[in-house]
Amino acid sequence: MGSIRQNRIEGVIQQELSVYFQRNAREICLGAMVSVTVVRVTSDLSMAKCYLSIFAGPDKKEVLENIKVHASQIRGNVGKALKNMRKIPELAFYIDDSIDYANEIDQLLKKG
Repeated sequence: MGSIRQNRIEGVIQQELSVYFQRNAREICLGAMVSVTVVRVTSDLSMAKCYLSIFAGPDKKEVLENIKVHASQIRGNVGKALKNMRKIPELAFYIDDSIDYANEIDQLLKKG
């Protein structure tokens, strides 16, 4: 369980990333719809793990690689929104496969 400050920072980063991906879907997300599902910030606020759901577009791994290539640009943009923070956390992006996992379990339950 994170501190109140960590939770607030996670929420703000999630919000800013969502807006950024929505505005730059064509270049950064290769036309895919990207949703930020979870953001986890370390206790020292140096690293933020960002979990993304990727829909309706090219291969998920291809989109994720393009997002990783633009990570510093994305971090700079998020940093502009977090003006009152001294240091902006490093952003690491991962595919959130929990929806796929839930669908797989649902399919298995329907079979049995």
